[in-house]
Amino acid sequence: MDEEDGELFDMEPDKNSESGDVAALPRRVRFYHAKIDTGNLAAGEDYNALRNVVVIFITTYDPFGRNRMVYTIKNGCVEEPDLPYEDGARTIFLYTKGTEGNPPERLRQLGQYMENSTVENAKSEGLARLHEMVTKVKADRKVGLAYMKWYEIEKRVREEGRIEGKAEGKVEGKAEGKVEGKAEDIMELLEEVGAISEKLEKRVREQKDLETLRNWLKLAAHSESIEEFEG
Repeated sequence: MDEEDGELFDMEPDKNSESGDVAALPRRVRFYHAKIDTGNLAAGEDYNALRNVVVIFITTYDPFGRNRMVYTIKNGCVEEPDLPYEDGARTIFLYTKGTEGNPPERLRQLGQYMENSTVENAKSEGLARLHEMVTKVKADRKVGLAYMKWYEIEKRVREEGRIEGKAEGKVEGKAEGKVEGKAEDIMELLEEVGAISEKLEKRVREQKDLETLRNWLKLAAHSESIEEFEG
């Protein structure tokens, strides 16, 4: 969350490109705005004190299929599209590969950097400063965990468990894919806190019990070192 001239900005890098996640994006946005507003208006305070909020989703997939780099969403009147209606809430979807509308070069550079956040892709002074901040965040495990939003991981774990429960014993290949996906998620989390030994990687990747992998995923998200995870 950032703030500028009284406005609140919430940036959400998002890679959840599965059809169900994409379909749920509008309601997810609604939830984010509600959570932010609830925390920024004291009991009894005048509604005019509610600050403008901009939620920005940065996606590596096209959320609406129109090949736009920028989709700006605002509330309005269906019957009278030209009717002025300003509630201070705005959502911006930034699709990193979009080309429709001829996006400016600075925005294309930002999209390239968000896809692959390396120093080589920090091609402007602003992106160089952003890369410096990103590097610091990645080095701080506690900040990284907050940024990942643990409840998002929990939500995906619960949803996958529900689906697997219904499909149990029916599609063995899909279950195997779930196991591989869980192992990959665990490895990604552990890579952020240290060097993974061949022994540990083998142990994770050879584990076939989904419940065990779910527990390891939670442990990996909370661990601040490889030693803490293994202990």
